This record gives sequence, C-alpha cells and structure tokens, in this order.
Amino acid sequence: MESGKRLSTKIDATVPTAARMYDYYLGGKDNYAVDRAACEELDKVVPSTRALALNNRRFLQRVVGTLAQEYGIRQFLDHGSGLPTQNNVHQVAQRIDPTSRVVYADNDPMVLVHGRALLDQNDRTAVIQADLRDTDVIFSHPDTQRLIDFSQPVGVLFNSVFHCIPDSDTEGPLAVVKRVTERLVPGSCLVMCQLVSEDPKVREFVTDFMDKATQGHWGRVREEKDVAQWFEGLEILEPGLVEVSTWRPDTEVAPRQLTQEWVEFGGCGRIL
Repeated sequence: MESGKRLSTKIDATVPTAARMYDYYLGGKDNYAVDRAACEELDKVVPSTRALALNNRRFLQRVVGTLAQEYGIRQFLDHGSGLPTQNNVHQVAQRIDPTSRVVYADNDPMVLVHGRALLDQNDRTAVIQADLRDTDVIFSHPDTQRLIDFSQPVGVLFNSVFHCIPDSDTEGPLAVVKRVTERLVPGSCLVMCQLVSEDPKVREFVTDFMDKATQGHWGRVREEKDVAQWFEGLEILEPGLVEVSTWRPDTEVAPRQLTQEWVEFGGCGRIL
C-alpha cells in the first residue's frame, strides 16, 4: 500500500467491520446492528465463532503475560488491536511491570476514539490510526518513537488480524512479517495467529461472506501450513503452533470449542 495513505476518520454504521464484530462476540457494546446481523449470519455456518473469539482473547492475555513474566519483554506493539475490552495488552503487561509500554495500531476510526478515551490517563500507552501493513508509518509514528525503544526486545502482536488482508507480494502477511522482523533486535517476539480451516468449503464460504459484508476489507481464511510459513527463521516457543486455546492454558477446565469447522491457529516466535 502507499505509505502514509490517509485513512478515514468517519465511523460508518452501515458497513460491518471485523473490529466491531469481534467486539460483539466478546460481549462488548461498541458495535452496531449491522455488525450483530453479520455475526448472526456467520453463526449459521460456523457456530463456534463466539467461543473462538473468547478463546483468542484469552490466548492474547496469556501470551502477553508469558512474554512479560518469563522473557522480560517490557514493550509491545499491537497491530490491528481492535476495540478495547477487559484485560487489554497494557493492563496485562503493566500488572507485571508498571513501566511497560504499549502502542496499539488500528485503521478503524472507532478504535481510535474509544482507545484514546480509555488511555487518556496512561502516559505509557498510546493508540495510533494506521493500517497494519504500513510498517513505515507505524514504526516512525511519534507515539511509537516516544514509547518503543527498538534497540531493546519488543513483543509484536498480530493477533487474529492477518485474515483481514489478502495475499500480496508487498502487502500480504508474509511480506509484513519480513518487514517488521528486519527492524527488531534478537530477543524480540512475534505473536501471530489467524482463522484457519482444513475444510475448503468453510474457507470459501467465510472468505466470500466476510469480503462482501465488509465491502472488501478482508483477506481470506487460510490453512495451518500458510501460518507456519510466517514463523520460518524464528524460534517457536512451546507448545509450538497450535489451536490457541491449547497454548499454555492456565487451567485444565479452560473453554474448548464445541465444533472445529474453523479455529484460531498460531503461536509465538522469537528472533534469535
């Protein structure tokens, strides 16, 4: 994409967005009727989506806590962060060390409004409006430069966002991962997961449905092998690349998806 391309600041309540649909699945209130209607249609074919969203959120909280507690990461850059909810990245990280810094980046103007309101009193956290593919803009943004020291390890998050962008030599997930990795020092970690299905009919339906519902703001549901490519050259932390509810679960009675027509698949890779 064109670096620094101007993003819309207008909130459109007539077209569903992935961020607001995710908010609805998490039980949030920052969504519109059009988002809820899209979720209801999606549920008819992939009924495990709400459980998937909840498990993905818990995975994010566990992996941030792990990176802060076990690997000493004190700064996080969250791409496609979505609308703020409970136990956000900065809250998890700052419970472990109050000096932790977090930058959230999202292209949805609603995320910018609600995020900045939430973080108004937190000078170690910022929300910027940027497309997750625009690495130059994100890394050079004044708030990023103020909060993130790239001479030290960074926890970079691509949590359940890559299915929102199509494949491309310059803008697809693999290209984004390579650009970001080149700017990070050893010890930095990349958290990456996305919606996958081994059923071609499910991949086709969801990809087409979401592409039409969001008016082109969608990529595709992929396969596990596609996700594995993003981690090449990284040290993959235990337990490897998995359905995310099984990534270091903090309880043996953690929720599990009742159906497996699609899952959130990924893990965490460390730069050596």
